[in-house]
Amino acid sequence: MTTTHDLSDLTAHEAGILPGDAGLARRRRPRPGHPTRRLWALAAVMAVGWSLWSAGVGRRELVNPGGWPLVGHFWGAALSPELSADFLATTLRATLTTSAFAVLGTALSVAIGVVGGVLTSETWWRRKRSGRSRLRAGWFVSRALSGLPRGIHEAVWGLFFVSIMGRDPMVGVLAIGIPFGAITAKVTAELIDEAARGPFDALRATGAGRATALAYAVFPVILTDLVSYAFYRLECSLRSAVILGIIGAGGLGAELSLAFQGLAYGRMWTLIYVLVAVSAAADLWGSSLRRRGTLGRVRLSLLGGTALIVGSWLYLSPDLGRLFGGRTRGLLSDISSSAWPPSLPAEGWGGLLRGAVETVQMSLLAIVLASTLAVLTAFVAARGGTTLRRRAVAGTARFILLVTRAIPPPVWALLFLFVLFPGPLPGAVALGAYNFGILGRLMAEVVENLDPRPAEALRALGAPNLSAFAYASAPLSAARFASYSLYRWEVAAREAVVVGVVGAGGLGRLLEQQRSAFNYPGMLTTILALVVVSITVDLVSAAARRSLR
Repeated sequence: MTTTHDLSDLTAHEAGILPGDAGLARRRRPRPGHPTRRLWALAAVMAVGWSLWSAGVGRRELVNPGGWPLVGHFWGAALSPELSADFLATTLRATLTTSAFAVLGTALSVAIGVVGGVLTSETWWRRKRSGRSRLRAGWFVSRALSGLPRGIHEAVWGLFFVSIMGRDPMVGVLAIGIPFGAITAKVTAELIDEAARGPFDALRATGAGRATALAYAVFPVILTDLVSYAFYRLECSLRSAVILGIIGAGGLGAELSLAFQGLAYGRMWTLIYVLVAVSAAADLWGSSLRRRGTLGRVRLSLLGGTALIVGSWLYLSPDLGRLFGGRTRGLLSDISSSAWPPSLPAEGWGGLLRGAVETVQMSLLAIVLASTLAVLTAFVAARGGTTLRRRAVAGTARFILLVTRAIPPPVWALLFLFVLFPGPLPGAVALGAYNFGILGRLMAEVVENLDPRPAEALRALGAPNLSAFAYASAPLSAARFASYSLYRWEVAAREAVVVGVVGAGGLGRLLEQQRSAFNYPGMLTTILALVVVSITVDLVSAAARRSLR
């Protein structure tokens, strides 16, 4: 099947990269020494230094030596997971619950994404006037409306729905489906707009409506990409479902939280191994679609996805009547009325600003740490080794990357809070460990797709392997690595709320304090601040990425 772009570009969605952006990053080579790029590099160094100073690095004691034994017990328990029959049965039920949340949440996000993608695409809204193509005003409105759900992390959605519905199965489904649906809509819109316009325009010229022309001229072309992205989104949904479980939705996250509170590390590792296995299955199937997206494999994926949706629905048996019932509407009305007008936290504007700055600093330090580790690991983890030893080392590196991204950020944060005193630093390190697994995987796939001819030519001229790497492979991958890190920074700014909820600092900690006190006006203010932080980071990241093109 012909697609609008290389399927390997879909991997870039792990970092939030859209197909067009990924292709642009590949087609436009960076211009060495560009002055704007030097200014961005200087600004980045200063921002990182400022963040380290604010976190107390070099100014005060940061490490709690008394916590190292607990960390040692945690990692030591990896060799002795809990395997009792009762706990394995509990783990199975929790796994089915988390998987069902992820599957139904993904299905909802795809449904929202396809409809929203059409309504936010330029193709849908473009019209001819005076011989020129112009966008209708509705496009700008639809784009603006679709941006708000993306700016609010699914954990915040989860806290909102838990407050209204309690521990209801639809909490996990809605908290995943709404923000991921907005993200999928953006991806779908880009795919639609990248598709060849000729067939669409031809059908429109014969009198076909916009929906008909899209259904017959565009969607058959982008179907493989959509299915591949849906399976990638399923892997993301699995991780999000665990996070939602930690904040009260149930499933593996709830069991992880209980095990951690009881310092039952053996149970934690049983749950982590199961999570790694489930994530690996989704990852392997999605990767196979990206590399070998044949029509038969796509049809098989659609059938398998449909079966998963039906099975998940039957397992959870959600009560839609309760979702639209009078009690839910009443609670929604009460919370909405009590949250308005929004109010400042007890510390006033200063406290809100400190939380926002701390959130940005956490995300910045996290991405610097994650990017550094990912660059060092990517060339080792890349597939394509010719010797058994090389393949074994690469497989081990990929397994490490899988484990680090399978462990949810709140768990990483709780671990680092054992050995680091409370503040933004443990949150930053936790986000860094989690994003290391994601960026390492992305960068490894960049290395796998590099043109090998420049390095081979240097080696043929007698250059050692290190020189061939330094002068051929590294320059070819540097711009893509930087772009992925910047995109991932945008995501990390939203993820910072997750580690904040468990006490690692930033706006997330403030939000959790307000939720515990049922301070809904304060929560609304904090959520609006999170949206502003997310938009600001997105704008800065986009401007920095433009300097790389």
